[in-house]
Amino acid sequence: MEQYRQGSYEAFDRLYDLHADTLYGYLIGRLKDRALADDVFQGTWVKLHQKRSQYRFPLPFKPWLFVLCRNVMLDALRKNKREAIRVSRVQSEPVDAPSTEGLSSLSLVDALPALGELPPLQRQALELRFSEDLAFDEIARALGTSDVNVRQLVSRGIRQLRNSLKGRKGES
Repeated sequence: MEQYRQGSYEAFDRLYDLHADTLYGYLIGRLKDRALADDVFQGTWVKLHQKRSQYRFPLPFKPWLFVLCRNVMLDALRKNKREAIRVSRVQSEPVDAPSTEGLSSLSLVDALPALGELPPLQRQALELRFSEDLAFDEIARALGTSDVNVRQLVSRGIRQLRNSLKGRKGES
């Protein structure tokens, strides 16, 4: 983790390879909902990237990762509960789609330069998902597409970013 904190994307790949299965299994076991577990799993790795400067060696990495995961999971559960309450209160009222305009200039594009290489729809989906912290159904409304398509856009975008980052490592 210390190497990743200092900028090594190879170190991130090693961390991911070592801990992804355990983390995902933990989420499936706790949440019993594959879609929510997928969201929290992805959110945990994004949070790790955002908070990597806060990691302090020689603290053990795995407990630190699981604290991040637990926080992302609790936030997602709270958000789902708030959404359920909001929906039950305003079922008869139309829901406005969130605007994709005015995205912060300090977004994932700044954190991951490879994001700028993605097709525009994938990039928008990732920015809305992780910078704006929108749920898949909210992103679908904003982009005028289906939840399933948004999940595919996010998944493919993450895969393409990962491949792009691996390609950049090979260039150095």
